[in-house]
Amino acid sequence: MGHYFRLEAVAGGYFASLSGGALNAPCVAWHADFAARARALGFGVIWSLSYELFDAHCWGDWKQRAFDGSPALTGWEPPSTLLSPAHAGAMGYLQAVAAAFVGIAQDAGLAVKFQVGEPWWWVMADGGLCIHDDAAKAALGDPAEQNVRGDPDTDVLDSAGALLAASTAALGAAVRGVAPAAQLLLLAYLPTVLDREAPEAMRANLPVGWAYPAFDVLQLEDYDWAAVGNAVASARGVALAQARLGYPVERQHYFAGFVLNPEDAPQWRGIAAAADAARRRGVAATFIWALPQVIRDGFVTFDQEEDMQAFDDVLFPIALGREAEVAPEVSTAILTSAGGHEARNAAWAQARTRYDVGPGVRSEADIRALLGFYRARMGPARGFRLRDPFDDCSNDEGAPGPLDQLLGEGDGERQAFALVKSYGDVARRITRPVAGSVRVAVDGVETAAFAVDAGGMVVLDEPPGDGTVVTAGFRFDVPVRFAEDSLSVNRATFMAGAAPSVPLVEVRED
Repeated sequence: MGHYFRLEAVAGGYFASLSGGALNAPCVAWHADFAARARALGFGVIWSLSYELFDAHCWGDWKQRAFDGSPALTGWEPPSTLLSPAHAGAMGYLQAVAAAFVGIAQDAGLAVKFQVGEPWWWVMADGGLCIHDDAAKAALGDPAEQNVRGDPDTDVLDSAGALLAASTAALGAAVRGVAPAAQLLLLAYLPTVLDREAPEAMRANLPVGWAYPAFDVLQLEDYDWAAVGNAVASARGVALAQARLGYPVERQHYFAGFVLNPEDAPQWRGIAAAADAARRRGVAATFIWALPQVIRDGFVTFDQEEDMQAFDDVLFPIALGREAEVAPEVSTAILTSAGGHEARNAAWAQARTRYDVGPGVRSEADIRALLGFYRARMGPARGFRLRDPFDDCSNDEGAPGPLDQLLGEGDGERQAFALVKSYGDVARRITRPVAGSVRVAVDGVETAAFAVDAGGMVVLDEPPGDGTVVTAGFRFDVPVRFAEDSLSVNRATFMAGAAPSVPLVEVRED
């Protein structure tokens, strides 16, 4: 709804106007037709209105401004600008526009759902908060310059947040003045309002005045994080917003993101993963947008069973001695030419190991444990942990050190690093580290400021700086399953000294 405004000519320019109505005629016609078609197809519509306006058509005194008087301008070309929550004229204009769109929804017979989209005080590139337009200065007592990346006055930020919350409440009241049963939704963009370099900015841009039940639904989006696969930042941002505002998960929506440019199409993978994580979290709705980009890049997703490869996080119950058989296997296609030359292609990125743990069975008690364990796993149906007697440590000494294996380099944003063990140039993903065994170092200095998440992911409390080396040492188990649908053991052969054959095969995990 970015081209809805009517314009009036003033001093050689054209500015947003309520003269003749809040919306221009083409906008009314298009949205009325859209609403009617949505109603006919059984679709619901969320009507969204932000605090942005095309800069060239915005009145000068409506704009948020920095301390030096510069207007708050977005990075779009040509730019939009941010309306001041303190300016009665600007906020009255938004309220009239919202009421007009709600009227279109009602005329079409749609249930009214209205989103206040990304309302915030703009933060300039240098960290300056745009709370210095005349209306904001009057409301906030002409505050000193506030830099949210420095040492801002938290009382001023709290007051700015209260002013922002009051403006959104008034906008919601205007909507419900037309449609008393309207559902009100608030959309917050987490990478901006929860900027790690500006920890106090949330006081102004994620104000406690928005706490539940100020709105019916809290909508969160974080596509800067989701698109690059920064799942750690996404999870922590969502948790912080939920803790601050208190919306139960069933009253939350999640916006996973979009891909602006076709050359960035691989970002859909991270966006889809973020959407799946939100659905597992239990949010009421998850959105991926927009249709033109989805069609352009051929993005598709499928609902599927979550637990396709069931795994029981338990250790094989029988201690293995050196008699156990271990057989790494690879898959290699070899083409031999008429002249005897070979072309070799490795089909797998790394070897997969097969085991025969039968030689570890030494007593009838071991047989009973084995049979019970096999039944509990439903044979090959469920995976489990195995302690490889020949390879269970990040180094060859058997005692992990924090410098054993290179996990990667920091870039100032990334916090999650996968555990790996390298064999020459081949890196093996370690997904089942032994609890309490992981040691981590950043640039050679051991640290305890980390957690180990599922799948062998080391998550540092703070993202290491650009070029910083992250290493780790650990003990680990191998995820395996029984290789066969039957298990044959008999007392006669066992008592005669013949070990049963109990084949296992390594399970691939991402």
